[in-house]
Amino acid sequence: MLSAEARVRETDIDAVALKPVECDVAVAHDLPFETIVVDYEGREHLPARDVLAELAAKQDLRLTVPVRASGFDPLGDDSVAESLPEDAGRVFVAGNRAYLDEAEREKRVAPRLAAAVDGDPAAWVGTEGIERVALATGAGQFELLSRSTERDIRELRAAGFDGHVALYAPVVLADDEDAILDAVGGYTARRGPVRRALPEDAATDGSATGRAREVLSKAVRDFALVGDVETVGERVGTLRDAGVDTIVGYPARGPDEFR
Repeated sequence: MLSAEARVRETDIDAVALKPVECDVAVAHDLPFETIVVDYEGREHLPARDVLAELAAKQDLRLTVPVRASGFDPLGDDSVAESLPEDAGRVFVAGNRAYLDEAEREKRVAPRLAAAVDGDPAAWVGTEGIERVALATGAGQFELLSRSTERDIRELRAAGFDGHVALYAPVVLADDEDAILDAVGGYTARRGPVRRALPEDAATDGSATGRAREVLSKAVRDFALVGDVETVGERVGTLRDAGVDTIVGYPARGPDEFR
């Protein structure tokens, strides 16, 4: 039987995304990845600076930076951003509205992304919901896996974009359908096309049945990397062929998926 590290290497996933609300990000020291992306999920969950500094000293660390949030705003209060380790890379994002107050949500994204990238040209820019604005920065693109990703990236490359393209995707290294739906069914159900296709009040985990299970079983394969190691590795290869440079996997069942 393959070790967890060997299984991860077989998938050809390049980097891991960790959520501080779910785990101690220091676990990254035990994972077989050079590149670590730490998600922002509110100021109360921001890891301590010394934890981030130690990660940045040993691995290629990138932090998601919500440019509209107070403390991270390059056109306003950027005190928190300035306190982050200098050798940690950035992924500039508009910021999930769930982690922003009303005033922050009203801030204009485009000028803040432009200012942020001007100060850090090596950063990636998250594209979710702001694709054209993100592309206009000229920075590396941080895409979210969807059913149109392969087509979108091929078109992007055909149009002449030669910058870095990183792709974020939840990962479940299992071929048991209930386990897959338990891990990423709820996540997938929140995507617009899936939400509209699901029956009202349907279960979205492994207990889903009928039409809901049919919709979810197809959709999880559009919005996540799921299946055995060989299946995931084949999908990763297809994404690379389309023009993706870096595959960032989020272990939907926890870091032990990769350890």
